[in-house]
Amino acid sequence: MKLNKYSKKLTVKFIKHLLLILLVYTIGFFFLYYIFQRICSLITWYPEDDIYILFSTIAYNQTIMFFIYLIGVVIIFIFLLMKSLSYIDQIIDQSRILIEENDKEVSLPDDLKEVEIKMNNLKKESQKNLKLAKENEQKKNDLLVYLAHDIKTPLTSVIGYLSILKDEKTLSLKQQKKFVSIALNKSYKLENLVNELFEITKYNSNTIEITKEPINLTMLLDQIIDEFYPTLKKQNKKVIFHHKENFKINGDSDKLARAFNNIIKNAINYSYKNTEIKIEIKEENHNIKTEITNQGDTIPQDDINKIFEKFYRADSSRNSRTGGTGLGLAIAKEIITLHGGNITVQSENNQTTFKIILPK
Repeated sequence: MKLNKYSKKLTVKFIKHLLLILLVYTIGFFFLYYIFQRICSLITWYPEDDIYILFSTIAYNQTIMFFIYLIGVVIIFIFLLMKSLSYIDQIIDQSRILIEENDKEVSLPDDLKEVEIKMNNLKKESQKNLKLAKENEQKKNDLLVYLAHDIKTPLTSVIGYLSILKDEKTLSLKQQKKFVSIALNKSYKLENLVNELFEITKYNSNTIEITKEPINLTMLLDQIIDEFYPTLKKQNKKVIFHHKENFKINGDSDKLARAFNNIIKNAINYSYKNTEIKIEIKEENHNIKTEITNQGDTIPQDDINKIFEKFYRADSSRNSRTGGTGLGLAIAKEIITLHGGNITVQSENNQTTFKIILPK
């Protein structure tokens, strides 16, 4: 089994430490061996002297000296091995800190300093993700409350106008058309709110998966633009699509259609009336670059930094015509990232441009 980088480093440290200690032990051992021999040769002893017998046995019997040396080596190896194995207990003991919701940090011996840093970074990242998850959950719950309230308002109006049409027999044809028109408009608003509610539920119950296949990105964008024709006509807006050729990439057509739909819809919603939304697609550095530009209020830098966060909406007014769930751009970014691409936004002088780069 292939060892990971930390176990490799610990193994190398263990071997270096072992060799260093064995070197010092060997030098010390042979120095004492030399001392024993000098003592035996320089001092006049009586043959029956117990100390002389002991010293001479040690100094001149190489087999005994080898076994004494070997015992020392085994003791040193076992000591260092037990010390290394104790690191496992310390890591297990300190790992409990990772699940504690406090600022306490993991503390390990110097030999495990890199593991300590990694574990502390893991805890910080985990706490950050937990905090973000709680914030997103709170934002989602707030949006659900707002949507539930907003759904009730047009629904009440629809019921009210339809009830009038049913009960009032004296209404003129003009009044009937007016009430039908109002009820229809309220129904459209209700449909949009239900779609937003469905979008929140769908986003939180599924992870986005992609299935890549060759697709014509130019044709895909053309089809998406055509779908916005009724909305554009109603607001007297126009989409200008610049492309010199058909660009093909490997991607998930359904997911990319969803991503570009969200971005173009955002550009339409936040553009001034009677203006043009410009879309340009071209090849750049072996990638396909798409720019979507609209004329509208400049997005503050603080909002640009958060614009791709889940449930974040630059327009804080719940009842504005542009108010949505704040999921559209977050979903678009996730889909583009899953394709190995990148999306950025730039806004200045009442002009906002989304740049999407996808690999071919």
